[in-house]
Amino acid sequence: MIGFLLRRAEIMLAALLIAYTLAFFTLRLLPGDAVSDTLRRSGVSASVIAERRAALGLDEPILSQYLQSLGGVLRGDLGKSLVSGRAVSEVIGEQFPSTLILAAGALLVAIGLGLLLGMIIALNPTALLRTTARTLTALSMASPVYWTGTLAIYIFSVQLRWVPSTGSDNDLRHLLLPWLVLGFGLSGAIAQVVASNVSYSKRAEHVRFAQAKGLRDRLIALHHILRPSLPPIIAVVALQTGFLLGGTALTEMLFVRRGIGQVMIQAVNERDFTVVQGAVIISALIYSVITALADLLTAIVDPRVRDTLLPNAS
Repeated sequence: MIGFLLRRAEIMLAALLIAYTLAFFTLRLLPGDAVSDTLRRSGVSASVIAERRAALGLDEPILSQYLQSLGGVLRGDLGKSLVSGRAVSEVIGEQFPSTLILAAGALLVAIGLGLLLGMIIALNPTALLRTTARTLTALSMASPVYWTGTLAIYIFSVQLRWVPSTGSDNDLRHLLLPWLVLGFGLSGAIAQVVASNVSYSKRAEHVRFAQAKGLRDRLIALHHILRPSLPPIIAVVALQTGFLLGGTALTEMLFVRRGIGQVMIQAVNERDFTVVQGAVIISALIYSVITALADLLTAIVDPRVRDTLLPNAS
């Protein structure tokens, strides 16, 4: 277990370093910065702009800026916003709970809907149900979040008036539609993996033996078919979490919600490099932790993987 944790820590640190480095240098390719743009719009002189940039270290060589910024991150200091002057950790921390609630609810919807659709496709119930599940899976994978979100707002908010289309309140009425829209967009890939692996597992010898023993269909489906299919399902759920982090930004924009996605988009528009870098490293950290948990959960449910990842566990 200790060896597994150490390996995952090394991978996590490498991923965070790569993500932060790419974000830092890519942002510097954009013309201008928050200080220059903001002060120029206010009509101050070029000398004042130069003094302000020098005070923030923006006139130093880019490699020097990178090393200083990276040193701060390693100390747990994400820097200060170039626009507001507030600590980046404070700016992101204020919006983090709203994004976490949105992402967690959408992931639960995606897992539940993906498992349901995949099991319907694989276990061959009535032709109507199977065709409906395949159609919904195809729509999920083919439709971008902004399209399904716009359609959902038009139907359920504008026409039927069941739920509000905008709002940052974290109550069920304001969260239901964003959860369903974002969760539906992620469920298709999960459903496809579930259908493929369950279809393979149900043809295995142990399943036919369980059927010959007269075990109930529900018990066979859960313990003899679904359980052996869990490792690839866990892997695709972890992968979809990466898309979830990007999808929250679009969903927050579409439903006019507060969140890290909104902060990041605004920071990009304002050339507020430090806030974007902070959001990138927080997102990379969350994704790295989730993939590590997925590997650990896979090792728990699959003895073959456990022997590889946790050789001393048994």
